[in-house]
Amino acid sequence: MDFDKLGGLIPAVVQDDSSGEVLMVGFMNPEALERTRSTGYATFFSRSRERLWMKGETSGNQLRVTSLFVDCDDDTVLLKVTRLGEGNVCHTGQRSCFRATWVAATAAPAAGGTES
Repeated sequence: MDFDKLGGLIPAVVQDDSSGEVLMVGFMNPEALERTRSTGYATFFSRSRERLWMKGETSGNQLRVTSLFVDCDDDTVLLKVTRLGEGNVCHTGQRSCFRATWVAATAAPAAGGTES
């Protein structure tokens, strides 16, 4: 893994394994990645607290990792997870950290394609 591009961290995209919904994006340092692999639970590096944290360590809403994918540049991971506890991932109490704030009026053409 290339941890050098972002000062020792890599982005970790978290996706619900059953629905495909993107739940959150966190950051991992080498220790967080190793802990995730060894425990099977999503562990991140908190940039504000400057320490490791396992998702759900206080709320009980843990993320059990079912699979881990590395992108083509070796600088981002995708964690497919099963949500445990109440299933809320966001610190605001929502299922996902993402919400729609803008929706395109028309779909963009596929890469390399033309608009129909």
